[in-house]
Amino acid sequence: MKKPKLTVFNIVTYIILTILTILFVFPFYWIMTGAFKAQPDTIVVPPQWWPANPTMENFTKLLIQNPAGKWLFNSIFIAVVTMLLVCITSSLAGYVLAKKRFYGQKILFSIFIAAMALPKQVVIVPLVRLINFMGIHDTLAAVILPLIGWPFGVFLMKQFSENIPGELLESAKIDGCGEFRTFISIAFPIVKPGFAALAIFTFINTWNDYFMQLVMLTSKDNLTISLGVATMQAEMATNYGLIMAGAALAAIPIVAVFLIFQKSFTQGITMGAVKG
Repeated sequence: MKKPKLTVFNIVTYIILTILTILFVFPFYWIMTGAFKAQPDTIVVPPQWWPANPTMENFTKLLIQNPAGKWLFNSIFIAVVTMLLVCITSSLAGYVLAKKRFYGQKILFSIFIAAMALPKQVVIVPLVRLINFMGIHDTLAAVILPLIGWPFGVFLMKQFSENIPGELLESAKIDGCGEFRTFISIAFPIVKPGFAALAIFTFINTWNDYFMQLVMLTSKDNLTISLGVATMQAEMATNYGLIMAGAALAAIPIVAVFLIFQKSFTQGITMGAVKG
């Protein structure tokens, strides 16, 4: 294979990408190194670019003096359960909207499109009243249930379901397959890349949904890791090493999920862009 020629455009591009990489990676690097610094070392001027005396004291305080393990479990539980429910409901709804013909189909899809433009702040008051009426406020279900009907998930899976050949569905009906069997055996293998992309989208979106968690959760044991780290911000004095340890604990799972499934994520986005 021929090596790419070094042109002025390529050099400038590499320089810009290098600068952007440093800008994006540096906050994560600063959090990870700060998590192993003692409190005096986190506020020293000039700053220490690497811990002079690494310590695990911040993680010890985080796990012993605070229920950080419970917070992390809550975050993972909410993200995983929401991801599964959103992927299942969105794939079924997208398949129906794309391949079934019924009265009001276009109107229903238009409602989903319009809902994508509504910020959560618009519907948060009636949503809280509904959650209180159901008696599940300050529970993990109060965060999970409002996120299940994600309009973007339905839209994404509908676009992927448009690529399912109608001939295959007709052949499945002739062979005696029911609707559910047809979806599992014929439709799902075709939309699997979109399913994987939606799973990652949902996991990341749910993990970072600080606003919904802040409104729905109040008791200390039910907090997520992001809310728990926020509660450690004191009014008169702040232990930055402890907060950075909490931020590192919150960042590691989401970074690991993206690195592990980035191939499926990229494949799903690419196929959606080309065939959608």
